[in-house]
Amino acid sequence: MKRICILFLAFATLGVAADKKILVRALSSSFAYDEDAIKRYQKEAGEDAEVVAARTVEAFEKELVDADGIIGGISKEQFAKAKNLKWVQSTSAGVEAYAFWPEFMESDVALTNCKVVQGPTIGDHAFALLLSMTRGLHYYLPNRREWKSRADAPKGMTELPGMTAVVVGVGGIGMQIAQRAHAFGMRVIGVDPKDIPVNVFVPTIVKPDQLNDVLPKADVVFIAAPLTPQSENMIGEEQFSAMKRGAYFVAVSRGRLYDKGALIKAIDSQKLAGAGLDVTHPEPLAADDPLWQFDNVVITPHVASHAKGSDIRRLEVIAGNIGRFARGDPLTNVVNKAVGY
Repeated sequence: MKRICILFLAFATLGVAADKKILVRALSSSFAYDEDAIKRYQKEAGEDAEVVAARTVEAFEKELVDADGIIGGISKEQFAKAKNLKWVQSTSAGVEAYAFWPEFMESDVALTNCKVVQGPTIGDHAFALLLSMTRGLHYYLPNRREWKSRADAPKGMTELPGMTAVVVGVGGIGMQIAQRAHAFGMRVIGVDPKDIPVNVFVPTIVKPDQLNDVLPKADVVFIAAPLTPQSENMIGEEQFSAMKRGAYFVAVSRGRLYDKGALIKAIDSQKLAGAGLDVTHPEPLAADDPLWQFDNVVITPHVASHAKGSDIRRLEVIAGNIGRFARGDPLTNVVNKAVGY
């Protein structure tokens, strides 16, 4: 009898250990999916959940059927097969892949993201793009061992103090941009649908329906908003027309927030002094796309979030949420699926 009780307790313990299954979509060599990360996730899960890393699409398809949580993306077709799914952790801040997908957004499956963690890195990148234009770096780089005459310096080189920056989207990325703008001596106007308290970095915040009212004041317009059905193409011909002549345009969140054709028109007509783009639509940008022809357009291939600091912060968010999900505690960075961020 004693032996039977011991065996019963052993099987009960095993049952608890396998109470939840968390599937990691480890199809790339990303920092969040390497072997050290997987070990960290399993440690956070403890005995309350099993962490399974799928290294191939076939393995992912097989394991998702009974997965309770998924780290990484899931398609509409895969979602239909994941009958036990209760939680999806996005490894990026943007969740537009789900925002345009009613079946998922209307479900009870919790969605969390990695907002804020990329903010410092993308904030730095946004200013790298801006400074490359205001200080003529797009003209001098790459260095070809040629000491160019000062007389040949790009026209319009200028300084940032005293400029006005309109930051569209004052979330984790936008606030970091605002902090840097403030440090450069710029005046900042934020545009955001949320009720964000005014602060020293963003002393003025307006709602999106007032965007056209503040654009004429901008020397620089930063696009840092998430992509949702409401924000798609929010910067179009009307908005570019509202900007003052000689303004700069910097986009670092999603390319579908602005109308590329309208931007090309604004650059070609010399309405804008320049544009810095880390995001475009489509991506990658075709070699024959008209945007490449402009000397005053600086383009980087959606790399603004890349940095060791971002990777470490992203890992902490994912690992922390794995532990919380395993224990049944409230998750962090929960996306409000009704609004898409």
